[in-house]
Amino acid sequence: MKNKIITLLGASGTIGRNLVNSLIKKNFRIIATTRNPYQNAFLKTQATPGALELLEWDAKNFDKIEEAIKNSDIVINLIGILYETRKQKFDQIHAGIPQAISKLCSKANVEKFITVSALGSSPDSKSAYQRSKFKGEQNALNNFERTIILRPSVIESPTSNFSRLFARLSFLPIFIIPNLTYRIQPILVSDVVSAIIKIIEEKNNFKKIYEIGGPKIFSMKEMITSIMRIIGKKRFIVEMPMPLAKIQSSITDLLPFPPILTRDQCEILSEGDNVVSNNHLTLKDLGIAPSDVEKEMASYLYMYREGGQFSKIK
Repeated sequence: MKNKIITLLGASGTIGRNLVNSLIKKNFRIIATTRNPYQNAFLKTQATPGALELLEWDAKNFDKIEEAIKNSDIVINLIGILYETRKQKFDQIHAGIPQAISKLCSKANVEKFITVSALGSSPDSKSAYQRSKFKGEQNALNNFERTIILRPSVIESPTSNFSRLFARLSFLPIFIIPNLTYRIQPILVSDVVSAIIKIIEEKNNFKKIYEIGGPKIFSMKEMITSIMRIIGKKRFIVEMPMPLAKIQSSITDLLPFPPILTRDQCEILSEGDNVVSNNHLTLKDLGIAPSDVEKEMASYLYMYREGGQFSKIK
């Protein structure tokens, strides 16, 4: 039997760089798309010689990726952005790419198309991020019947933007955060990778939606408190009124890289919680028991503690 080929979009991101190694161990061959193949050549160190090919590609040229998909058995889309820039917009990335790729999957008659969305995606959300994620799901499902949707909660990893942000800001004596009661269900990237592998292996799961989260639900205040405990620091955590947070974020949105919350992220915080709804399939349906997020965070946030890895968590 020939090794199956996977076209992997977004291979250099948090999920992608962890997924590559797991796919190689399962004897898949990978065509990994990237805008900067030279900067992301490190991906080849995770693969045996000849098992991974880097394909230079961006969303302006779908002809280039059509040949890769035509020769693939499975296509996985991991591409996403957390905030808009002058060159990248939510609809273009979250809705446009699944739309185009799902059409190519249908044309090539691939076995499966897996696209990663996000918990909270909804056509009725005030957040452009959440609306674009939902639109991308619908585009994919409507264009290709062998599509599967994966909606993770906040993803934690050693390169996580979430926990590392608060750890870096721990030099401040006080955190002023909007909606401290907003709940999240952080999940380790290793569990997200395991879910994708299981979805590939599962049969008859076309057009299914999986919502996945970690073993514990935290309020924003509880999560920040946990991060501070892990790095051995105590900080005051105060709630900022949402109207004030939106005004502040409207100003910081003018910067090339928003330092804290964007206006759109404030809209997300003002809506429903980011937790598994139980209206769709979950990790349990994939036979996966989620790992302890706090225990794993302690293994990579040590650098923010006094004394680093030689200090102990109290």
